[in-house]
Amino acid sequence: MILETYAAYLTTEKKMTENTRQAYLRDLKHFTTFAAARGIADPADVSSTDVLAYLMELKTGGRSKSTVNRKLASLRTYYQYLLRIHAIAENPTEAIKSPRVEKKEIQYLMPEEIEQLLELPDDTTKGKRDRAILELLYATGIRASELIEMQLDDINVRMGFVKCAGTHGSARIIPIGRPCRRAMDTYIAEVRALLLKGQESEMLFLNYAGKPFTRQGLWKILKEYGETAGFDIPLTPQVIRNSFAVHMLQNGADVKSLQELMGHEDISATQAYLAVVKNRIKDVYDKTHPRA
Repeated sequence: MILETYAAYLTTEKKMTENTRQAYLRDLKHFTTFAAARGIADPADVSSTDVLAYLMELKTGGRSKSTVNRKLASLRTYYQYLLRIHAIAENPTEAIKSPRVEKKEIQYLMPEEIEQLLELPDDTTKGKRDRAILELLYATGIRASELIEMQLDDINVRMGFVKCAGTHGSARIIPIGRPCRRAMDTYIAEVRALLLKGQESEMLFLNYAGKPFTRQGLWKILKEYGETAGFDIPLTPQVIRNSFAVHMLQNGADVKSLQELMGHEDISATQAYLAVVKNRIKDVYDKTHPRA
């Protein structure tokens, strides 16, 4: 069956994470339902007009440009695959341009706000686990999906590094500093076994049921700490990742090294943070130089 071989292709050749793979398959199922309502059952019968009609329905239904872009990317990947295995003669998505998405302002915390955040967890079982999570997010700048998918063997506290699987199969090694190492050592030595409650799991971070974290669970924890701290912006994994990047650049990191640490395929994604730092320097100059 084509869908089964396509799903395997996303994992083995596109090297997608499970979350990304499932998102692509959901997008495809959504489009298949749309096409069926138009009387189209065979992928080879889909035209560019049908794809455009689908995108227009998404837009008029209130979907954001980024969501429309993601669904179009899912369809492109699917039809490229069908073309590759000679299941279709033409790719109906080939000439369709993605909607232009306005760049959002990068939100991040100041170094003193990060320090405030990292002091919030207490010495309870939950607090020790949460401190390890917060320290690891800020120490490495990893994505939410990378944190919740991290396994116990992916961290070496004694040597001070974590191994993070890349989106296309290549792992990257990220150093962790002493505060993070202390928090991780405490979590692994004192807390993780309590959360497991006699169960077995290879996952690094666990919830109170001894199960791997979900994305929603992680977001909920960060939201609560952000509200406790009274930050002006909602606290999310991306905000901590942004803070990591901005603070590294402010303290002299070069863009190429930061790109490797963050796992960016395109250096332009890393350079976006450089613009934030330059704007910050300009603000400081304007406010402090007598002849600005």
